Amino acid sequence: MHKLGKYLIMAILITVGFGKPTAFAQQIEGVNKVLSYASIVDGDTIPLVHLKTVVIVRKWALLTDKEIRKNQKLIRNVKKVLPYAKEARKRLQELEKEMASMSAKKQKEYVKQVEQEVLDDFYEDLEKLTFSQGKVLLKLVDRETGNTSYTLVADLRGKFRASFYNTFARMFGFNMKERYDPKHNKDDELLERVVRSVELGKI
Repeated sequence: MHKLGKYLIMAILITVGFGKPTAFAQQIEGVNKVLSYASIVDGDTIPLVHLKTVVIVRKWALLTDKEIRKNQKLIRNVKKVLPYAKEARKRLQELEKEMASMSAKKQKEYVKQVEQEVLDDFYEDLEKLTFSQGKVLLKLVDRETGNTSYTLVADLRGKFRASFYNTFARMFGFNMKERYDPKHNKDDELLERVVRSVELGKI
């Protein structure tokens, strides 16, 4: 991957999982205080709870032997970057839990701390990613966290910086706003089938 493209991937992934949902604590008579993230929808506070992913697989969802032979590069790329996308989801959950009881100032300090930890842990590995691996990783980050890289950057750094990153990203063939949509996008459908096959140990 071009050197500038590598730095772009790092800039995006450093912010993975650093969204800013609302934290709230509600006291109900006779019930202990519960601290949780929530989303405000039409004036109503709706708790956000992370549930363990349950994968339901039909036989047709897995790759055939012919498809495995045809998509060896994609399979290699998925096996390479899927662990990073899984780690992104894990760190998102840990970050939300830790930040729930922090003040805004403490949250900013904590984000900087986590950013440095991400750099220390993953910079050398992510710098070695190829162009195609970088594109797959951004798709899988959306799959695991439920947010595009654009949304993640915008939540943490603001829309201006997210727009700047996205403009820069397009120079290298990336689109940070593009959603992962295996139901309607044929490329994403194939990617999803590869991921499921890898997760189930079929390839």
